[in-house]
Amino acid sequence: MPLPLQQTEILFYDGHCGLCHRAVQFVLRHDQSGTAFRFAPLQGKTFAAVVPADRRGGMPDSMAVQTRDAALLLRSDAWVHILRRLGGGWRILAGAVAAVPRPLRDAVYDFVGRIRYRIFGRREDFCPVIPAEMRGRFDP
Repeated sequence: MPLPLQQTEILFYDGHCGLCHRAVQFVLRHDQSGTAFRFAPLQGKTFAAVVPADRRGGMPDSMAVQTRDAALLLRSDAWVHILRRLGGGWRILAGAVAAVPRPLRDAVYDFVGRIRYRIFGRREDFCPVIPAEMRGRFDP
């Protein structure tokens, strides 16, 4: 499935995770252009169509970014990329986070990933409240 716009990338998120829904809302709020990212749940059709089955099996079940050049960024690399794309002060934060060695960044990411359901909840029927004007940025 091709990306809808040349500059748009896809942020895949765990559709059952409260923290992931808050992260999506954060990105929506801070994406100045309104075109940096589209959003699709890891449990959806878009994810299955875009990411090959052999690649899906070893991925974390939290967030990933499919870039314009078809790279799939995972864990802390995905968040460094997201913050850079948001620009402004977020780009400075991305630089600071990127200065931390990836194994340490990913260890923190994985720790948060393990406890996120206990803190933010998990529901099979989680449905984020997305303003009507932004619903077009979500794929199934």
